[in-house]
Amino acid sequence: SQTNNEGEIRKAIINADLVECMVALPGQLFTNTQIPACIWFLNRNKKRKGEVLFIDARQIGYMKDRVLRDFTADDIAKIADTLHAWQTSDGYEDQAAFCKSTTLEEIAGNDFVLTPGRYVGTAEQEDDGVPFAEKMQNLTALLKEQFAKSTELEAEIKKNLGGLGYE
Repeated sequence: SQTNNEGEIRKAIINADLVECMVALPGQLFTNTQIPACIWFLNRNKKRKGEVLFIDARQIGYMKDRVLRDFTADDIAKIADTLHAWQTSDGYEDQAAFCKSTTLEEIAGNDFVLTPGRYVGTAEQEDDGVPFAEKMQNLTALLKEQFAKSTELEAEIKKNLGGLGYE
């Protein structure tokens, strides 16, 4: 956010080339909070000057129970290995929807926002070959069926409530 000079502080940290990596974590990873978190890797002596690695890990992990998400050892290794490969330039490649190496100029062009999702983009989706008009026609027909079923269920619920003396 840009409140309470936070934007100016973030801008100064970026311009000083201290940010090495930003890792966006999924929500529900920590007990008693559903909000996602972000890990900032700051390094005065980073090897890749003028660059920041963004990792969007919001889609990895598994639901440990109804309210808590967790990472497997493989999930953690994927993040750590990506950072290490980027730091050493040993086989690192940007991966759509997961990681991207970004220049400070690009970050400045995005108003110094450090949200990984802004930089990594989304995964490419294969074209299934079905024309848009046909998809819309099918979806509209399905929606019409669901509206009809909704009306039917609403009437049944009202009838059941009426049978219980609630109207």
